[in-house]
Amino acid sequence: MGHQNEIIIAQTKQWLKDIVIGLNFCPFAKPVFEQEKIHYQVSAADSLEACLQDLIAEAERLDNQSELETILVIYPNCVQDFDDFLELLEIANDLMHAQAYEGVYQLASFHPEYCFSGSDAEDPANYTNRSPYPMLHLIRESSLALALENYKDPEKIPDTNVQVAQDLGLEKMQELLAEVMKKK
Repeated sequence: MGHQNEIIIAQTKQWLKDIVIGLNFCPFAKPVFEQEKIHYQVSAADSLEACLQDLIAEAERLDNQSELETILVIYPNCVQDFDDFLELLEIANDLMHAQAYEGVYQLASFHPEYCFSGSDAEDPANYTNRSPYPMLHLIRESSLALALENYKDPEKIPDTNVQVAQDLGLEKMQELLAEVMKKK
């Protein structure tokens, strides 16, 4: 793994620690993070097709490595534009279905310019899905179902996250993400 990939992974881990776990955006992330059951795959893809090939390769990794709970496929060289990323996400969901992964793995999406549909780009709530790099998150559905069984009111998580981000405000959310990017 090259030095640049090591930096990208370090920044991604810092984002998970400080923002996703630190602000409790995902109550299920801390144990898998601490138990090192997350695989970080920096993709060299520079086209949508290559992004999709890397995604399927990582789904196959999950098929074969039961000790892994989840994989973050990080795309530092592709889909920097959020609309391009949304196109990738749409095709990726179709591909997961076509490859018989529906119900096996779920995709979550994160992007530095993430903007919820109908939301203002400056809404701090967007930072619940803003990340240092464009990335697709492969999650085992069985693990997610188990985690949700033991969590009171999981349907409230998104609203709680929005409230946390809005309470902190745009400037603080921007500052938190900028701090992550300083990690070397």
